[in-house]
Amino acid sequence: MSKSILATGFLFVFGAGLSMNALAQAKPDVIVKQRQAVMTLQGKYFGPLVAVAQGKAPYNAAAVQRNAGFLDNLSRMAWDGFDPSTRNEKSRALPAVYDNNAKFKEYTSRLENETSTLVTLSRGGDEAAVKAQIGAVGKVCGACHDDFRSK
Repeated sequence: MSKSILATGFLFVFGAGLSMNALAQAKPDVIVKQRQAVMTLQGKYFGPLVAVAQGKAPYNAAAVQRNAGFLDNLSRMAWDGFDPSTRNEKSRALPAVYDNNAKFKEYTSRLENETSTLVTLSRGGDEAAVKAQIGAVGKVCGACHDDFRSK
């Protein structure tokens, strides 16, 4: 095979790789919509858990475990959506997300840890422990909203 064919093939593959990378980079407004969608889903699965913890809904171990599992997965999804490119997009995120990113990341890590603990406890069958852990997850959510989300 000639060197020119190899060089052409290399350039084609390299160029295709660059094109794919450019296509994979979403616009800031799209990134914001994606992170908001994740947050909406977090609310969808956390709301019923809160109702259980408050005694407003009956404790159903299977439903609690299912919602906790979904919430655990969702708790890891939104954070890359707080890319600096989204700073000037319309959203409820306060500038503190970007100005005090270390604290924001601490909250995100705490949420991930608390939801993971909730999943573990939901498999154990101790209703009181699960309800207490739902409260712990709620405290992290509330603290983050207090510091990083406009009302």
